Amino acid sequence: MYSRFISAVSAARQPSLIREMTQILAAAPPEMIPLSGGFPNPQMFPFKQLTLEVSGGDPIVLQGKGLQAALQYLPTPGHPRLLQQLRQLQEEAHTPDKDVWSNTDIVVTSGSQDGLCKAFEMLIDKGSGVIVEDFVYSGTLSIINPYSPVYHVVESDSGGMIPASLKAVLSQWGGGDEAEPDRPKVLYINPTGANPTGTLLSVERRKEIYQLCCDYNLLLLEDDPYYYLQFGEKDTRPPSFLSLDTQGRVLRFDSFSKILSSGIRLGFVTGPKELIQRIVLHMQVSVLHASSLSQVVTSSLLDQWGLEGFQSHVSEVEDFYRKRRDQMVAAADKHLTGLVEYNVPLGGMFLWMKVPGLSSTWEMIMERGLAANIMLMPGKAFQPELGKPCQYLRAAFSIAPEQNFDPAMERLADLIRKEVALQGNGGGSRGL
Repeated sequence: MYSRFISAVSAARQPSLIREMTQILAAAPPEMIPLSGGFPNPQMFPFKQLTLEVSGGDPIVLQGKGLQAALQYLPTPGHPRLLQQLRQLQEEAHTPDKDVWSNTDIVVTSGSQDGLCKAFEMLIDKGSGVIVEDFVYSGTLSIINPYSPVYHVVESDSGGMIPASLKAVLSQWGGGDEAEPDRPKVLYINPTGANPTGTLLSVERRKEIYQLCCDYNLLLLEDDPYYYLQFGEKDTRPPSFLSLDTQGRVLRFDSFSKILSSGIRLGFVTGPKELIQRIVLHMQVSVLHASSLSQVVTSSLLDQWGLEGFQSHVSEVEDFYRKRRDQMVAAADKHLTGLVEYNVPLGGMFLWMKVPGLSSTWEMIMERGLAANIMLMPGKAFQPELGKPCQYLRAAFSIAPEQNFDPAMERLADLIRKEVALQGNGGGSRGL
């Protein structure tokens, strides 16, 4: 079923025997004598004990053989106990279709972007067609751009990707016909608290988009690092594409960066076994596996919390960022009314703004903004089609001190007024 989606590079990938033997060893009986792998002897590890204080919980203490195991090589798919926990988490959060779930696997990656990078390496060749929205996470574009892809850009609005626009893009190909060489195989989407737009795709749109993927035989890459960073009521979370999948055509990318730690560098990919195994092959020749220590620490934390404790922590995280969002929106309402257009983000970490009075925000942000001691991201960084001017900009409400939101929006307002006057007087903006 999946052979047509696999790139030439991925099709040529073969398992690393050393890595395969490592996985066999992990499940070997105690009497097995391991002479196959070049594992460093843990007696020479200089670390003897690690203690991590946990907010509202018991310390995590690793020592002796437990610490030695946490500092040793792991099978490429991940720490066995963590994989069990992630499977339970996905079942609880997404209640996937039983038939699809029976052929679903999980691999732990060094952050969700590492998983994305391996997935695109698996799926696209030079010049491949890729379906994306008109604004896309810049890290994803950095992964794809070296392949010189053909971007098929779908329009979006305050509700995210527009299904009618997707259908219009796809209508140039016949439904399900695999013989056309220029036919795209992959749709990439960031459905929850999208970076950069902050949009939250409704269940109605998700169903329409998924059905179009079925009709046109597309794989859907569900990049969802902000799934646990939504600002609506808990019982109103729209179902994920994984939960809607009945044909095994969704690869889902999750991250612990936004809810546990970005530096811990852990994400995980959930999807059809055949595709997950291909991602594993790409990992075998690069990172070998995600950080053993990070995986063991995270697994210990999840053991302590359980699913209920994890959800309680997620609620705290969402409440924290919701308050910060509200403060930034209030500052924007105060200083930017009449200068910019924006919608209140329903998830994520960003306020996405359009400046109708400007043809481009690039120089205002990259030159004059830095000189005025305010840093934002120009919208052009998120465009698949870099040649176009862009009136948008992105402000993050995640890390700057809350008391600085008001002066930041005041500085931005001053910048915009000066830029409008400059461009109106023929100053122009070169863009990228």
